[in-house]
Amino acid sequence: MYIYLVSTSMLTDGMTQFLQNRALSWFREDKASDPELVAEAAGRICYMSFGEHQHRMSTHEYLANILAQGHDSVLEHASFTLLVDGITRALSHQLVRHRIGFSYSQLSQQYHDETHAEFVEPLGLDENPALKAQWLQWCAATRAMHDNLLKAASKDAALSDLNHKEQQRHSRSMARSALPNATCTTLMITGNARAWRNLLKIRGDITGDIEMREFCVSAYRLLSQTAPNLFSGFEVLEDSFGSYVRLTSK
Repeated sequence: MYIYLVSTSMLTDGMTQFLQNRALSWFREDKASDPELVAEAAGRICYMSFGEHQHRMSTHEYLANILAQGHDSVLEHASFTLLVDGITRALSHQLVRHRIGFSYSQLSQQYHDETHAEFVEPLGLDENPALKAQWLQWCAATRAMHDNLLKAASKDAALSDLNHKEQQRHSRSMARSALPNATCTTLMITGNARAWRNLLKIRGDITGDIEMREFCVSAYRLLSQTAPNLFSGFEVLEDSFGSYVRLTSK
């Protein structure tokens, strides 16, 4: 599993122009990231607490106060896009259930050639060599079935009336029926800070779902490195199953 941070929300000159037009000033903490400043700006807009009305709080103090008060809606203005590669289709099915505050784009098995599809090995197989050998045989048989279905579908006479694109779609749709939940996939996920916090809170420490826990740990580390003030209160902990994320304080 590989997770990459590919973009975040950013402040533009529009915020500077707004402050100038209103004859306002905004003390900002130099080390704050753009997503943190976007969330702070949203909170200050609610009270127009700029200039002489601004409490001399750092971004860290301001956002900590926001979280303590439960004014989480301002966190929705800060967004983060992660590129997730090498996860199972099973995990992707769980992630896309988180709809509020998230957008997804996923590798298509209809348009991408899955002839050489890779599968994610489940945890624990290394401790059972016989079972691992059986699993690897199953992987080979699955790829063979996929390829046989693809070849059979491509020879279907009924496809002659379709253009090349639709012929491929039909063939790959038939062949992908053999692909299991263990198939590797790639996902682009954009979510606001409030949505990411909620996902980490409810998914980060599920004992029986190791892949989800690994995803949440990797995502949290990226997000907290980029905007620590928006992801405060979480910790990475360890148990007999590995690392997990837990919300320990607001």
